[in-house]
Amino acid sequence: MLIGEYQHNLDAKGRVFIPAHFREVLGEHFIVTKGLDSCLFIYSIDEWKLLEEKIRALPLSRARNLQRFFFAGACDVEVDKLGRVVIPANLRKYAFLDKDVMIIGASNRAEIWDTQKWNDMCGEITPQAVVEAMDELGF
Repeated sequence: MLIGEYQHNLDAKGRVFIPAHFREVLGEHFIVTKGLDSCLFIYSIDEWKLLEEKIRALPLSRARNLQRFFFAGACDVEVDKLGRVVIPANLRKYAFLDKDVMIIGASNRAEIWDTQKWNDMCGEITPQAVVEAMDELGF
């Protein structure tokens, strides 16, 4: 399971450090792709295969936009000796990543956010919205 949030910086070559705990779960290579809300999603190879299977099981009329969104920009990245991966320029542009980034755990995936976008998004989550979501789940 991927949990927690970590502040890191992109270097001039587009590399970012992936926390050690995340590397243990994700492996030495994993998939980075466009995510929702202008962030990037990071999936282990096994989780990526599950996502692919679910999307492929849909009729093409419903799956085509998901396929285009998730698969066209996806990149298989490999961790270097210092625990960093290169985020391709097209994905950095999509997620507005410049220097300060947050890497967060989101259960079966990690996410990479521009730090300011992350802070703004967190500010939009109201206690009432959390209560309503918990009610829906039966808490």
